[in-house]
Amino acid sequence: MTPPPLKRQAIIPRIDGIQRDLEKLRPLSDLSPSAFALEDNFIKAQFYLRRVLEGVFHIGSHVLSRIPGGRPTEYKEIAVKLGELGLVDREFATSRLKRMAGYRNRLTHFYADVTPSELHGVTRDHLGDVEQFLHAIRALLEHPERYHLTVE
Repeated sequence: MTPPPLKRQAIIPRIDGIQRDLEKLRPLSDLSPSAFALEDNFIKAQFYLRRVLEGVFHIGSHVLSRIPGGRPTEYKEIAVKLGELGLVDREFATSRLKRMAGYRNRLTHFYADVTPSELHGVTRDHLGDVEQFLHAIRALLEHPERYHLTVE
């Protein structure tokens, strides 16, 4: 049985949204710790990073939904399965992508515990992880046949 195709209209707008939000995050990540900690900057960074991470895992979930047995039940599982199936580098998946899933949960459920210093470090040091994920997804869209998938 052929799996359903990946839907370009479900992936491309999210990639574009992630890129826009990364563009908003980069100037914030370049701020000094004291400027980043100002309420408006801190709140903006939380908002944009949470949207970026939601986009990453929405894309991951969509891709996995097209693979028999690929439907995950939680965000960290999305990360691990993407690596197991070779859709992203396995080491990247089990370390950085899985950590992104955990941070998405932290921003969503434990937002009151997130400190400006912690969030500043994440935005300063880990936005490249999102770029690495996007690179893998773009490669998947260019060559879905490598994964026995199609795109519509």
